[in-house]
Amino acid sequence: MPFFIIAGAVNAAIAVMLGAFGAHALKEKLSEHYLAVWETAVQYQMFHAIGLLVIGVLASSALFGDLSQLKWAGYLILGGIIIFSGSLYALSLSGIGVLGAITPIGGVLFIVGWIMLIIAAVKGA
Repeated sequence: MPFFIIAGAVNAAIAVMLGAFGAHALKEKLSEHYLAVWETAVQYQMFHAIGLLVIGVLASSALFGDLSQLKWAGYLILGGIIIFSGSLYALSLSGIGVLGAITPIGGVLFIVGWIMLIIAAVKGA
């Protein structure tokens, strides 16, 4: 499904850009703690961007008749990137601690997205 391939590629590119930005522009501006938080956001964004690419490729293949679970997996993982990584980026830049309370919601979306991918694979097999 081209949407998830595009979303994965866009998120991978953004992760590379934000990783470089953190390593160069923010290195002297953020504390070690917030720089580590930034790096966590970048890592999770990249890992899940690759997941979106995989979902897009699987959805484009003939392996799956019913794509609903794959689509759910992709949308949940995309939402997880936005909420998990987005809240960590915002927390790093602002220092507003309450933003850290939002992060686990993104983590739950990641987990449910991966479970939906498992369900899709079991049903497609």
